[in-house]
Amino acid sequence: MCASFSSAVWHPIFVSVTEIEYNASDKTLEISCKIFTDDLEKVLRTAYKTNVDLIHPTNKAAMDKLVNDYVQKHLKLTVDGKAIAMKYIGYEVIEEGVYSYYEAEGISQVKNMSIFNNLLYEHTPEQMGLMHITVNGNRKSTKLNNPESKASVNF
Repeated sequence: MCASFSSAVWHPIFVSVTEIEYNASDKTLEISCKIFTDDLEKVLRTAYKTNVDLIHPTNKAAMDKLVNDYVQKHLKLTVDGKAIAMKYIGYEVIEEGVYSYYEAEGISQVKNMSIFNNLLYEHTPEQMGLMHITVNGNRKSTKLNNPESKASVNF
């Protein structure tokens, strides 16, 4: 019996990975989210009731709008008690994942970061979110398992 594997085949792990890096010289947060392409496409189709093809989009601007809107609703950052506005940069597909990129400006320092993350929780109860936060070379990681959606790290 042979099994064929491709990016469209079911995978045994349901995880999103969010990387947040503080750039002290620019006073910005640089944020990237990696989500399995097939999972993200399914969630976007269901949430927005539209055709979704992130790998070969016929309308890249429409796909950008869907990715940005979805992530902005399901990932929220608070730094030192202040909600942070994330500016969407874009997305790219790398192997089996969609990487979406954001930037937050005007961040003078980071002592505490609170994160709301329920990316893809509506997709599967096994979904988890890994978050890696780097501030001034100090990297901290945390994990949320569905239905947990809030985490906090101190620097």
